[in-house]
Amino acid sequence: MVALLEERGQAPARTRRGGITAGWHGPLTHCAAVMAVLALAGGVGLLVDPRTVLGESVWLKPVKFALSFSLYAGTLAWMMSRVRRLRRSLWWLGTVTVAGFVVPEFSAIAFQAARGVRSHFNLSTTLDGTVYMVMGGAAYLGWLLTLAMGVLLTFQRRVDRVMAWAVPLGVAVSLAGMSVGYLMTAPTPDQARAMAGGLHLVTVGAHSVGGPDGGAGMPLTGWATGAGDLRVAHFVGLHALQALPLLAIGLRLLARRFSVLAQTAVRVRLVVVGACGYAGLTGLLVWQARRGLPLVAPDAATWGAAAALAALLAMAAAAVLAAGRRAGRDTTS
Repeated sequence: MVALLEERGQAPARTRRGGITAGWHGPLTHCAAVMAVLALAGGVGLLVDPRTVLGESVWLKPVKFALSFSLYAGTLAWMMSRVRRLRRSLWWLGTVTVAGFVVPEFSAIAFQAARGVRSHFNLSTTLDGTVYMVMGGAAYLGWLLTLAMGVLLTFQRRVDRVMAWAVPLGVAVSLAGMSVGYLMTAPTPDQARAMAGGLHLVTVGAHSVGGPDGGAGMPLTGWATGAGDLRVAHFVGLHALQALPLLAIGLRLLARRFSVLAQTAVRVRLVVVGACGYAGLTGLLVWQARRGLPLVAPDAATWGAAAALAALLAMAAAAVLAAGRRAGRDTTS
């Protein structure tokens, strides 16, 4: 019976693999595992290779991207294990994502790290420019593929209504976070003036705003502490793909202790509130960075906007919970 339902697209696909990853998308699952191993290998490079680029170890960027890609691929593989429709289309989209986005992007970053040069914004030589173009093409393709997978994941029949909202909202905010990367590719004002004057630049684009790339940075992340840094919003927004499904799972676990959360409608509304808050936080971080303010030194306007966002979210969540309690009392009366 299970096999028959699978053939008709009415049951999740299963594989011969056992364990927690049974039924997950194979290429994405393997990609997540390989990226985790590569992150560990890069960690060894951090310890034994003294070379630096813009004040950071040449292996820091590969480690960060490997970890991010591992989470990205693993999350999508898990999401695809839950689908009942359009499985073949999603399988191909996931496979092309590995081959056309993750592998070229990471390979280019690791290749430039091994050479001891920048990977992003680097037009120093023909080779550097070609590598940067490959990365840009892979990133555009990755955005389009993530959008396509998000659309197909949205049109799924799920028993879990809360996750049915969390997945597409997570994909939507994640796409917005990915889009922040394109802001970094635009020439800075100084670069634009130099290009208008006919100069040939070896660097076009930057992740810092109001200061040069390679200035003082935070430990581990390397995010600028003396200028705005668009990488913060890029990182936060990108990982909505994990954060919102985790919120849905957390609410389901809390429902065992708080009866109001046992109502599916309440959990759905709280996930929507969480998604709005997450999107608002991403936008706030973009706004802060674009004004040249580092994450660790927000101005009064940033603090005010953050307080307003937090207050709105608190009021919205309180309203959802209050309505849920009233509905619960009406049901029992």
